[in-house]
Amino acid sequence: MTPSFGTGPHVVRLALTGDLDYDTCGELLQRVRTALDGGGGVAELRLDCGALGTVDSMGLSTLLQIRRSAGREGIAFRLDDIGPALRRLLELTGTYEHLTTPRQSEPPGTSGPPVAEEGAAATGAGRAAADRPGGPRPAGA
Repeated sequence: MTPSFGTGPHVVRLALTGDLDYDTCGELLQRVRTALDGGGGVAELRLDCGALGTVDSMGLSTLLQIRRSAGREGIAFRLDDIGPALRRLLELTGTYEHLTTPRQSEPPGTSGPPVAEEGAAATGAGRAAADRPGGPRPAGA
C-alpha cells in the first residue's frame, strides 16, 4: 500500500495503491495522521481506492478507525473509486454505506452509525430465541 498525497483547499486526498493489510495498515494510519495534523483547517478526507488491491480484516478495521477519527475531529470522510472486491467486502460486512456515503462531519463526541431502536433489537432477539432448540414455543404447543 502506497498512499500518495494531494491537497486542495481544506481537502486531503490520498490515493491508495497495493494491498491494505496487516503489514501496511500502520503506515496508512501514520500518513493520514501526518496529513491531518499538517494544519490548514482540513475539512474533508478522501481516500481514492481505485488502485487498491486486496483488503483484509485489519485493512477494513483501519478504514473504520480512520473514519471514526475524522468524524471526531469534525472532518468529513469518504472512500472514492471503490473496486468490485472492496465493494463486496464492505457490503458483506455491512460497512458500505458507512464508509462511502458522503456526509458532513459529525459533532465532536459522537461517532459511528446510529444505534438500532429498542423495538427492532427486541424483535431480532425474540426471533433468535424462538429459533433455538428448546426456545420459546407458541402457546398451546
